[in-house]
Amino acid sequence: PGRTQFKVVIKALSPKEAARIYTPRPLDRNDGTFLMRYRMYGSVTKGLKIEILYGDQHVAKSPYILKEPVYHEYCDCPEEDPEVWQDMMSCPSQEPQITEDFISFPTIDLQRMLKEIPAKFSQTRGAIVHYTVLDNHIYRRSLGKYTDFKMFSDEMFLSLARKVRLPDVEFYLNVGDWPVEHRKANDTPGPLPVISWCGSVDSRDIVLPTYDVTHSTLETLRGVTNDLLSIQGNTGPFWENKTERALFRGRDSREERLHLVKLSKENPELLDAGITGYFFFREKEKELGKAQLMGFFDFFKYKYQVNVDGTVAAYRFPYLLLGDSLVLKQDSQYYEHFYIGLKPWKHYVPVKRNLEDLLEKIKWAKEHDEEARKIAKEGQLMARELLQPHRFYCYYYKVLQKYAERQASKPEIRDGMELVPQPDDRDSVCSCHRKKPLREDL
Repeated sequence: PGRTQFKVVIKALSPKEAARIYTPRPLDRNDGTFLMRYRMYGSVTKGLKIEILYGDQHVAKSPYILKEPVYHEYCDCPEEDPEVWQDMMSCPSQEPQITEDFISFPTIDLQRMLKEIPAKFSQTRGAIVHYTVLDNHIYRRSLGKYTDFKMFSDEMFLSLARKVRLPDVEFYLNVGDWPVEHRKANDTPGPLPVISWCGSVDSRDIVLPTYDVTHSTLETLRGVTNDLLSIQGNTGPFWENKTERALFRGRDSREERLHLVKLSKENPELLDAGITGYFFFREKEKELGKAQLMGFFDFFKYKYQVNVDGTVAAYRFPYLLLGDSLVLKQDSQYYEHFYIGLKPWKHYVPVKRNLEDLLEKIKWAKEHDEEARKIAKEGQLMARELLQPHRFYCYYYKVLQKYAERQASKPEIRDGMELVPQPDDRDSVCSCHRKKPLREDL
């Protein structure tokens, strides 16, 4: 748009209502599209007016009017009808990964889970959290000593419960890195339906969006972390001005990452790779050196990004896709919930597990610049579609819904469970217009 910036003004539709709404400058995605984020610190009952101005002129069919009540994030005002909510959120009718994950579990035997899961997984892994959702309240107990990451799942389940009435459901969530259930559907006994943040080709875990992308969505405009939206307005120089090398920075959480650094030292004209922290292979630091930490936005000064697994799938992959560099992705047994929507050579360039063809793929990209650019763009567009905030809420809801439908007995609040309370946010006024049905009406 040149020197003149677009400006977005969001305010209460009714002059009688006042709500504090934070609207930072739009993010320029450098392809003719802009991304607008806003955060409400109060609710409005009459609706919102959204004005898009270029200079002092209304553009893009501005103003937009939302005539429904609009609530701030901490307002506990769930839509009672899940069908209405899913329609309002434009949730997809099918999520292929959810369909695939539940094939092994036509019915879910809650009694067997209660008997076997604590004994089988909590001692060995120590990262299992037992949840019950009852009457839209969240209850949980931790099984094992490595369950700190439950703060991310608590946060998402509470946020979802503030927006839509959840089904009554009881399940176990693995908050560790690795998927845990490796038995096949025809084994005796068969697999148990444990929910995890990461899946693998040899496991039967039901996969949710990772704690990382979940937290990123909830944290937008609240903290200073990189999030899936801010990345999109900070994708570095235009394609033709990017450094024509592949980049990698990361910890030493897998041996192939060390191999990357060796390749980089031998082929500095093709690859710039460095380890930023040693934990697993401390003895290698002297030989390979330690690279300075880099701001994530600076990654996109490079035309090609190398994505190599960490302990499991590299959780930076969604962020790399949202940039406008070409992603060279290591072949992996691990996957996140959205990988099923991606195709090699269409959305990213595949690289063998042992990285033996990495240099060859970088050379290919340099020699086929237009094709490389097209793959980078396709990957970016698909990631923008799959990683929108509303898609995470839809995904979480659909997993809970499908799980609840298949449970053979009623969920209960078990011994040792505690209520996970909704946040008390007295700063933001919340007046819920939705009439909650009386207990006897349910």
